[in-house]
Amino acid sequence: MAAPLNTLSRRTFQAALLAMPLATRAASGKPVLLGIDGEFGLRNSTSAQAIELGVRVAVDQINARGGVLDGRPLVVVTRDHRSIPARGIQNIAEFAEMPDLVALFGGRFSPVVIEQLPALKASKVPFLAVWSAADAIVDNGSTPNYAFRLSLRDSLAMPFMMDVARKRGVERIGLLLTNTAWGRSNLAAVRAYEADHTTPRVVGTAWYNWQEQTLVDKFKRLVDLGAQTVLLVANDDEAATLVREVAALPADGRVPMLSHWGITGGRFFREAGPGLKDIDFSVIQTFSFFNAPKAELATFLATAKAHGIARIEDIESPVGTAHAYDMTHILAKAIDLAKSTDRPAVRDALEQVRFHQGIVRRYAPPFSPTRHEALGPAQLLMARYRADGVLVPADD
Repeated sequence: MAAPLNTLSRRTFQAALLAMPLATRAASGKPVLLGIDGEFGLRNSTSAQAIELGVRVAVDQINARGGVLDGRPLVVVTRDHRSIPARGIQNIAEFAEMPDLVALFGGRFSPVVIEQLPALKASKVPFLAVWSAADAIVDNGSTPNYAFRLSLRDSLAMPFMMDVARKRGVERIGLLLTNTAWGRSNLAAVRAYEADHTTPRVVGTAWYNWQEQTLVDKFKRLVDLGAQTVLLVANDDEAATLVREVAALPADGRVPMLSHWGITGGRFFREAGPGLKDIDFSVIQTFSFFNAPKAELATFLATAKAHGIARIEDIESPVGTAHAYDMTHILAKAIDLAKSTDRPAVRDALEQVRFHQGIVRRYAPPFSPTRHEALGPAQLLMARYRADGVLVPADD
């Protein structure tokens, strides 16, 4: 028989308290809990771990300078939804019952988050999207809106990649999309782009289902339709499968690929294998640690050493870490503005934080009552994998 939620809450709270360093516990007040609901147990996935790293580095820094609310430490509590929406919905219920939990960080998968939205609305827990990109996560029709995003948004990602293709001289493009809410969100973004642009022209759209074992026939059909570049919306497993298959084609059967960033949330480079070097493959990002402001990068790395990060190259899934790091600092400012762990008060305060100098950007302000998106077109860039698997800004 499952334990009641209030029992789970007490156990979680006690475990979090005991997990704190003794010196911190002895010098602190009652903990304030931050939740992370992510795909921790998904095979080959690194996104939830990257988000947790960013949150924990920021929490260490905030606690070192006295925590929040005049001396209360932040404590991180995690739950694993394994990319299964039903698990994610149950996790929301558990988080909502935890005393002094002020906000919840989400994971990579937009379809999971979209399914969680009704539960999030009912629980009135501020939801912090630091990876998932579907527009509907923030454009959810709720008033007040408890969702805040410091991440990419599909309606920014797709136009940017279409513009990259156009600047490369591409006139005809093919779309290879996952058959999920995330894929449909991206198709809507492309259709909106087409309304204002004549090139590149979409010559075909191919859909695939999650965990399909082969995608090459769909790729070849787009090329046969005249696609000079394929715009890919995929996560790491399917994208790695496609790269291995395309690398095995004759050279004249390959065309460049522009990829959405889901691939960077797992061990895509390892799974794609040596054939990746034979393909013109680039991926959209909002940030690179190689472009980070020197002072902010030094501060981050000084604290990250305690978490096994000695250099930029040690950071897997870097955007997840950077986004979560900045969002945690912004959240801490909101908690102090709210002067409380009351969730509606923290939600309101997130709209009132005036400034934060982050590692991703200077936020002035991060959010407002009419804007729950912290990033914009100015943050977007394309990146490529180096021979050692490290993701670096692209030259073009």
